[in-house]
Amino acid sequence: MDSIKVYAPATVANVACGFDIFGLAVDNPGDEVIVKKRNDDKIVIEKITGDEGKLTLDPAKNTVSVPIIKYLSQIGFNQGFDIILNKKMPLGSGLGSSSASSVAGVFAVNQLLDSPLQTKELLPFAMEGERIACGSAHADNVAPALLGGFVVIRSYAPLDFFQIPTPENLFVTIVHPDIEVNTKDARHILKNEVSMKKAISQMGNVGGMIAGLMSSNYSLIGRSMVDFIIEPIRSILIPQFFEVKMAATDAGALGCSISGAGPSIFAFSEGKEIAQKVEIAMKHEFEKVGIDTNSYVSAINNVGPKILD
Repeated sequence: MDSIKVYAPATVANVACGFDIFGLAVDNPGDEVIVKKRNDDKIVIEKITGDEGKLTLDPAKNTVSVPIIKYLSQIGFNQGFDIILNKKMPLGSGLGSSSASSVAGVFAVNQLLDSPLQTKELLPFAMEGERIACGSAHADNVAPALLGGFVVIRSYAPLDFFQIPTPENLFVTIVHPDIEVNTKDARHILKNEVSMKKAISQMGNVGGMIAGLMSSNYSLIGRSMVDFIIEPIRSILIPQFFEVKMAATDAGALGCSISGAGPSIFAFSEGKEIAQKVEIAMKHEFEKVGIDTNSYVSAINNVGPKILD
């Protein structure tokens, strides 16, 4: 192949209690990239759509191209590529916008080169896109975008991650209010230390979440969706957060929290019908204060990136 079109999905990171270690992929939204081989060794971003002109075309500074450059350097391949990036989700949404671009780009190039690396081996390169986006090469967005499903990052040094099974009838509702939260700012306001009491409570919920997902124990999943460390701080950046969260649980959600750095808010529900009711309730709370929203209801995406053309 000389060209390829790839879609990579949005993600929900942290998943309440699992800051920087939990992430899951959803069916939509996502990003699309078109990558074509060149007759030289240059990496060129030809065009970006859907970003309102906010993203740079400099390949050394864009999340779609940096992982490709790192990848080509690692495998020692001097092949150039033209890249078209179609952003299909809002920037600064808390849905892994930068990671979807990173994953789609490096996955596409690996395919065009007849897959010298396994898909899971692309993760360190995709993480470099996150470093460009927010200054931290975390994997809780890029890992599920790349591998699909629900991913746990056990360790960063050395990098160690694994996937866990999830209930078939678990649905995710995501509501994105029309405001922007910069990921770097959302990380900057976090405290570097937490109390022993909060750490113990958080670890209990991390264990409960994994056990609940693997055993399809919906009640345990809901009880474990409590974040003692990150949500209390980041919630101040999201207008109407607590009202939206209460509306979600009142409508039948198992639990509700911030997606990634925000401002998107996600909820888990048992079944699509409940998830859709939760969607309506969450949107209504934002509408009360004049905030427009985009919303999505999805099962957990176990596929990850896919070839469109």
